[in-house]
Amino acid sequence: MRPPPLGAKLGYLSWRGSGDELRLFFLYFKRSNLTLFVNLTSIMATFREVRDLLAFACFEDIIDEDEFLLLWDLNTSKNLDFPYEDYGRFDLDEMDDSECVAEFRVKKRDLPDLAAALQIPNQFVCHQRSVADGMEGLCMLLRRLSYPCRYSDMIARFGRPVPVMSMVTNTVLDYIFTTHSHRILQWNQAILQPAQLQMYADSVSLKGAALNNCFGFIDGTVRPICRPGEHQRMVYNGHKRVHALKFQSIALPNGLIANMYGPVGKYIWYSSILFLKGRIPLFVQKNTVHIWDN
Repeated sequence: MRPPPLGAKLGYLSWRGSGDELRLFFLYFKRSNLTLFVNLTSIMATFREVRDLLAFACFEDIIDEDEFLLLWDLNTSKNLDFPYEDYGRFDLDEMDDSECVAEFRVKKRDLPDLAAALQIPNQFVCHQRSVADGMEGLCMLLRRLSYPCRYSDMIARFGRPVPVMSMVTNTVLDYIFTTHSHRILQWNQAILQPAQLQMYADSVSLKGAALNNCFGFIDGTVRPICRPGEHQRMVYNGHKRVHALKFQSIALPNGLIANMYGPVGKYIWYSSILFLKGRIPLFVQKNTVHIWDN
């Protein structure tokens, strides 16, 4: 009996061979060299399946204890082994509206409209070929951003391994940024036309503002980060006494963000950035309307 080819997707679950076939399989690669066996384990489906095969090989005296311990350590994940198989996959139909608001901060009936507005595709495919439904990926991102939590806290809801949820969340985040970032990184003509700017300025003036031509307000936020290994002074915030990155934006009276810039370190003034980057159009620079910076 010939052993299976090296390029095959072999594993304890993906290849249902008999005990004799598995023994022949290990003996074939053991006669070659140990390195070939290590490379073989890298194409198994999961670390757990690889460890099952290693235990079988050690029990059958195909590999000795030293080889078993070495290969066991090489094929042990650094992530905690959570029992995600005990939970069902994500099903939006089984969730109540109160659960959606509590976990996603969006009502259940509004999720399809949000997905359509963000142009969410039918499915997301990660770089290692994990597939997630479009609505599932969007809900993963909403759950992650709604309140500080760990991916392990999301296992009961989505029934997926932590690395997969991390990759799906980052994939959805990258897609949304690539598709819609120009709306706040560039001058958005949809909400910043001259007539709308005048309407914003009139609304601010009616509230008793000292200026009658102020249409927006510069707002900034400081996001703490871990201490970097290099260029620590560039990101150290003396006021907050933490290493942090700054983001600054223009907030409109209707609550929308007109423009966003960041992340940056210190020693950078937002108004200077706007003029250097050419983000303020001519009719704003000619003092017809202004933004307020406190």
